[in-house]
Amino acid sequence: MTTQTKSTQGGEFLIKETDAQDIFIPAEFTEEQRMMAQACQDFIDTEITPRAQEIDSMKDPDLVPSIFKKAGELGLLGISVPEEYGGMGMSFNTSMLIADIIGAAGSFSTTYGAHTGIGTLPILYYGTEEQKKKYLPKLATGEWAACYCLTEPDAGSDANSGKTKATLSEDGKTYLLNGQKMWISNAGFADLFIVFAKIEDDKNLTAFIVEKSYGGITMNEEEKKMGIKGSSTRQVFFNDCPVPVENMLSDRQNGFKIAVNILNIGRVKLGAGVLGGVRTVTSHAINYANERKQFGVSISSFGAIKSKLAEMATKSYAAEALCYRAGQDIENKINALEVGGMDANEAKLKGVEAFAIECAIAKVQCSEVLDYVVDQGVQIYGGMGYSADAPMERAYRDARISRIYEGTNEINRMLMVGMLLKRAMKGEINIFDPAMAVSKELISVPSFETIDTSELFAAEKEVLKKLKKVFLMVGGKAAMTLQDKIEDEQEIMMNLADVMIEIYASESAILRTEKLVSMKGEEACKNQIAMAQIYLSEAVDKINVAAKEAIGSFTKGDEQKVMLMGLKRFTKSELYNTKELRRQVADYMIDQGKYPF
Repeated sequence: MTTQTKSTQGGEFLIKETDAQDIFIPAEFTEEQRMMAQACQDFIDTEITPRAQEIDSMKDPDLVPSIFKKAGELGLLGISVPEEYGGMGMSFNTSMLIADIIGAAGSFSTTYGAHTGIGTLPILYYGTEEQKKKYLPKLATGEWAACYCLTEPDAGSDANSGKTKATLSEDGKTYLLNGQKMWISNAGFADLFIVFAKIEDDKNLTAFIVEKSYGGITMNEEEKKMGIKGSSTRQVFFNDCPVPVENMLSDRQNGFKIAVNILNIGRVKLGAGVLGGVRTVTSHAINYANERKQFGVSISSFGAIKSKLAEMATKSYAAEALCYRAGQDIENKINALEVGGMDANEAKLKGVEAFAIECAIAKVQCSEVLDYVVDQGVQIYGGMGYSADAPMERAYRDARISRIYEGTNEINRMLMVGMLLKRAMKGEINIFDPAMAVSKELISVPSFETIDTSELFAAEKEVLKKLKKVFLMVGGKAAMTLQDKIEDEQEIMMNLADVMIEIYASESAILRTEKLVSMKGEEACKNQIAMAQIYLSEAVDKINVAAKEAIGSFTKGDEQKVMLMGLKRFTKSELYNTKELRRQVADYMIDQGKYPF
């Protein structure tokens, strides 16, 4: 394998090694970025946390809009909007950081994300200069709120099958929109709607910028939801809603492309957007475990509780690592494209598109880490965790939506594998030659190389190399055997996705720790080293299970035996004393009284 550099392409982590110095880690945020994050945290502590139950009750319809406008006054809504349009024009990874902090804001994080992401970015990236000048300043300052109208009753994951129609008026000046949209976040107080509809018998959607003042827009009452209760969610009906022809967004039939590209951004931002919640829930659990006494001692002294706390931290640590690694890779790609002469907004879209695989990984992994953390948080609280008066109950309910919106995790799993295979077929990424090399290795006599274990993570990096061979072995054989039918084998696609996710997450945790050690020294990072080792140990087992299931799905006889022998060879790793490693990590957390990493 060759060493991956800053000019890497999305998905290449599977066939290349990455140098720890080439990734970004949270410890590298600048003072300015940290000040912005602190301002965001202060906003949450002042405006949201004290009124969390009031927000969720939705008794005061003006409460969330008023908080939203305060966020605009602080500049939090314009992080990604260029200064010439009233925003702050900050970097991609800075916008990831703010999404991360806002993740602790409960249902308001959905309000925020829907506006700043899918509500604003379509205009920023696809709008004409006139559209940008007219709308972006209002959106960046919070004068106007935005929502995104894509989903319909019969068009969820299959978004391009939407039935909403746009008909050109006789005078050719307006399009009349007719149709129904559902699950529209912010709809109850939005001033601007990004609406997707089909013109005549077009195959693909077209996007429109629709002002509420145009008329012809009605809504159902607020949806009664399991979680994120304080976010506005309504069905929206368009009844001969007149939209000026100049408010078509981009070109006719380009709406589906807009939706896909904006969702790529939404996915990686959602990955970052759960991190604040993960850390907050973990801190609550640590505090409660320290305060709650049973059998005369704090329950934080019990091994079972320590194991849970350490596992919560370990998964969170790896999730942070992969999110900011992906965010910086996207930013590096954007910068390279701009240097090459590409328009800034086009560069942003292409930069994100280049790492669409990693965006999907971030969305899936981080949303599932959030679900794990809130579930364990409820368990640590015990009976109190089930009470609506404790913070875990709301966190548990709010977390569940993260595995559904921005594309379900099942869809994202299949997308990440499908994208990789399509890029390989186009020659954009060479996975077939490495896969063939692994196939030849299966029938050769294994070589035994001595690893210099005096070097930090030398053994772990050898394990990672072999785990990548697992994907190449199984994925390559599946692609060759099933060919164009592989996308119909969704179970195998899901297995391959799980292997990809665990490789990316475990490698990200190790690289993050390696770089942190280069900055602070081994002794100062002993708990981070422990978490990286715990995560890798678990990843090996998960990859073994997923790969074995896939192998059993499409191979037989001697071919199957050879692959199973290869799997056994490639998933050999050092046996860590994970019990002691978890106790070490947990003891530090318990002493700090919060998530301290």
